[in-house]
Amino acid sequence: MEVVVEDKQLSLAIGKKGQNVRLAAKIVGWRIDIKSEEEKRREVEAEMARMARIVDELKSLERHGVSEKLTQKLIDAGVAGIMHLLEMTDEDLTIVDGVGPKTAGKIREAAEAAKVEWDELDAEAERLAAEQAAAEEAAAAEEAAALEEDEMEAEAGEGELAEEAAEEAASEDAEAPEAEAEAQEAEAEAADAPTEETPTEAEASEEPEAAAQGEEDRTDGER
Repeated sequence: MEVVVEDKQLSLAIGKKGQNVRLAAKIVGWRIDIKSEEEKRREVEAEMARMARIVDELKSLERHGVSEKLTQKLIDAGVAGIMHLLEMTDEDLTIVDGVGPKTAGKIREAAEAAKVEWDELDAEAERLAAEQAAAEEAAAAEEAAALEEDEMEAEAGEGELAEEAAEEAASEDAEAPEAEAEAQEAEAEAADAPTEETPTEAEASEEPEAAAQGEEDRTDGER
């Protein structure tokens, strides 16, 4: 039995170490194959491509003298492509409706000619696929190299910033003692400088009186 589940439900359906599948198989008595929707889609696409290839191969016999009607009979008989056709004996071919020994030989000759064509097509397809894979690999490597270069540049920029910050910090550390020494020197000079005495209130009041007395003395002298 084949069961298809949503992609996000696949692990849940299978269970830890497949215990859900084993339990379900034991209950129903059948072998259960659980697939995700994506797996089933790829499987169906692959099968459709295989069937289309079989039809195309058998249809190519028409280019080598096999009638369209006979080609369709081979398809309906379940012949699975050129290689299968070449592996069939004359007895196998004559089982197909309308195919006698002479026609069987003609079909075999057409199949051999068609195989040469398909081999060339397959080789060309493989070459193109290899070139595409190489181009994709080169593009991925180039992208990775560019990313690595960007990271290196970013790291270098961060290193330069860190170095500048370190130099600035070192410069500040070097200037700090000098500034402190200058401040201490200025304080020392200020302490050593003579200070001007501020006249007291009594002295300040005496000065105008002395000036007034001197003015009176000068007036009396003039008289």
